[in-house]
Amino acid sequence: MEEVRDRDQNTQVEGIESGLEADKSQNSIKRTGNLWTASAHIITAVLGSGVLSLAWGMAQLGWIAGATTLVVFSAVTLYTSNLLADCYRTPTGAPCHTYTQVIKNNFGEAMYGMCATVQYAILGGLLVGYTITTSLSIVAIEKSECFRIKGHEAVCRASHIEYMIGMGIVEVLLSQIPNFDKLSFLSLFAAVMSLAYSSIGAGLAFAKFVSGKGGGTSLGGIEIGIGLSPSQKMWRVFRAFGNIAFAYSYSIILIEIQDTLKATPPENVVMKRANAVAVATTTAFYMMCGCFGYAALGNHAPGNMLTGFYEPFWLVNVANACVVAHLVGAYQVCAQPIFKAVEQRSRRRFPKSKFINAEYSIGIGKHKLTINLFRLIWRTMFVALATLVSMIIPFFNDILALLGAVGYWPLTVFFPIELYITTNKIPWHTWRWLGLQTINVTCLLVALAAGCGAVEGLSRGLKGYTPFKFVE
Repeated sequence: MEEVRDRDQNTQVEGIESGLEADKSQNSIKRTGNLWTASAHIITAVLGSGVLSLAWGMAQLGWIAGATTLVVFSAVTLYTSNLLADCYRTPTGAPCHTYTQVIKNNFGEAMYGMCATVQYAILGGLLVGYTITTSLSIVAIEKSECFRIKGHEAVCRASHIEYMIGMGIVEVLLSQIPNFDKLSFLSLFAAVMSLAYSSIGAGLAFAKFVSGKGGGTSLGGIEIGIGLSPSQKMWRVFRAFGNIAFAYSYSIILIEIQDTLKATPPENVVMKRANAVAVATTTAFYMMCGCFGYAALGNHAPGNMLTGFYEPFWLVNVANACVVAHLVGAYQVCAQPIFKAVEQRSRRRFPKSKFINAEYSIGIGKHKLTINLFRLIWRTMFVALATLVSMIIPFFNDILALLGAVGYWPLTVFFPIELYITTNKIPWHTWRWLGLQTINVTCLLVALAAGCGAVEGLSRGLKGYTPFKFVE
């Protein structure tokens, strides 16, 4: 093995710390991203497991509130994401390579610490959610085959645990991809997969509805009555808000995505176009999956829309296979910012450590594989931990609602709005300031309600649940 020093990367880390780093295209990493790769990254991160819960969310809210909530969240997300895109470069022209660096440059250490804690907690939670969703989709394929062979009345049960472990093993291997800039091929593939299973889900739902076999729906969603008390209805509505918020949460990696773009044309201009393309695309699919799914499955729509369909067997299995393929890529899109943050901090603290900084080149035929021992060990341990948590708390809708509640308001609404107010020096007594703060407070109240609903759902789900025995 040949040891090589990545001096350019160490220089880059020191530049980030001082806030005066030159553009990465002139440093160690040549940025090659464009409108379409950025849009693919966003679609990969956004159009994921959240789309599968929208039919369930519509069933809790009903036609009017459900459709309105989807549109409002998309508009707020697009607006605040564009505000955040303008904060990529500092007034001196230096780029900010991470979301947390933007916060640190504008608000100081205290807000930086709060933002970093929330961001990385949410990203870690997403990995748990993706692992759970992957196992749900693989089990759905297994049960579909069981029903195809034995009939719909057969008792078909399967364990999720081994599939979660398998997902963890695959992600351990993929996690050795050095950085975000090397993920474009994976994101493009994952984006195609996400569009594929969303289209299949919407198509299956539409076909079931037009055939006259759709479930019962109402303007107000599932009705209070036998088996559903007023308080349970309220908690479900709150969780539905959290699920929809989760479906639009991508600001946590927006700056990291923007940091892959070429410097010309300006990154913020391209990023705003990518925001528009991605949000418009995802909203269209969300409306189709949510509305068609609700029309087809009715007020008792399952948490994962695809589990409500069993025929045609082959098409349902293809859709679930696409979910698995998509989430394998989306996992890395969300994990790489965590990997990058820990490794940069470690290099700054231990600049002379060979264990942390040395890169080893291994020849495999005509190709060379670069390995870093610290990266290999720590990333493996992190993926193993995320897999373990998934096996302990495998509650799909409640996890999504909690992630949406905790992450959407501070990272997608609060920080972008406060950054815009600060950088543009908007006086507090103006109509613009009042309008921005109205959006801020309204989203905070919705997030608090969603958080309460998610905690209630998790506490109820944990009663009588035995860890590591997730079978359905």
